Amino acid sequence: MITSHATASCCLAVFGLAGSFAEGLSVETVPVGHPGNAGKLSGAGAGGYGPDRVCGAVAYEYRIGKHEVTAGQYTEFLNKVGGVDTYGLYNPAMSDTSSGSGITQSGGGTAGNPCTYSVAEAFVDRPVNFVSWGDAARFANWMRNGQPTGLQGLSTTEDGAYLLNGATTDVPLLSVKRKANWRWAITSEDEWYKAAYHKNDGVTGNYWDYPTGTNSMPGRNMTEATSPGNNANYYGSPFPIDSPYYTTSAGEFQLSDSAYGTFDQGGHVWEWNEAVLYGNCRGLRGGSFGYFGEHLRASYRDQGYGPTYEEDGYSGFRVVAIPGPGDLDGDSDGHRQTASGLWGPGSVLLGNGGTLTLIGGSTIEAPISGTGDIVFG
Repeated sequence: MITSHATASCCLAVFGLAGSFAEGLSVETVPVGHPGNAGKLSGAGAGGYGPDRVCGAVAYEYRIGKHEVTAGQYTEFLNKVGGVDTYGLYNPAMSDTSSGSGITQSGGGTAGNPCTYSVAEAFVDRPVNFVSWGDAARFANWMRNGQPTGLQGLSTTEDGAYLLNGATTDVPLLSVKRKANWRWAITSEDEWYKAAYHKNDGVTGNYWDYPTGTNSMPGRNMTEATSPGNNANYYGSPFPIDSPYYTTSAGEFQLSDSAYGTFDQGGHVWEWNEAVLYGNCRGLRGGSFGYFGEHLRASYRDQGYGPTYEEDGYSGFRVVAIPGPGDLDGDSDGHRQTASGLWGPGSVLLGNGGTLTLIGGSTIEAPISGTGDIVFG
């Protein structure tokens, strides 16, 4: 299928293109600009909690998940690489519909009888939980590799943004660092902090105290009527939403986004980041439905846990993306690249006429008399 978004007529001839361009999982992201912004002190010295560190300074433009990774998205990931769940990406507690994310596993987990996964309809858009830092890293690798189907290995989950190579214990996972060609990753603490708290007002060091674009403690009202809103899902009595739905659907607090347009960076579930704290813990940020409102503050640096420890109902994650070489449309999806890169699902060429020669000599002739793009789906 070829879809043209050009504003004027175009004529297109395609020669020698091969491969499957099936639709993949979609993770909605929002742009975070103002590269080179100043950071701000976070931690006990800023009146909060945890070791002191200046957070939020990021030297590049990037995109971050508008929402946390959902149970529906994680289920699709499991169905692509979890037939034989070598590295424990599935936790049976995920199936719990009182504190889990409604994901169930069936099958024997062998090549001849692979596992399959399904998610209860009520949980599709709620955040996945019971995930370790290692699980989140493997999801990011899978995204970086173009969402392949296959056994958990170097081409699917064990290399990409991070070289994991079968690491399943704390010591090797704590030494893992993001690679230069990452494209998709778990958020760094600075990326997470900037998207949550920065005022989106240039290369300043101006930050809000809460990730709802305010210095006031958010409320917990799910029926927001006034914009901007200031509400989040954190512990109180009663909960904003009762069992079995302690988490809300993504973006439920529809008027309470951050200055960059993210939702639920305060409350909902703790979110893993790349920080290493105290030498043996990966960082968590944002609080959750089971913690008080103070944990949502910019000055609160949770000390985190070992990267294999925190598989509980309170913890999930969010991903970050960045355009790679030739990623012309800037959405960091890992597929939209020129002939110097890889060709994959949803490839996009911005066109003003002329031809483009792809790897292997295939040629696209795309005279366009206006502006726009050509999408290969």
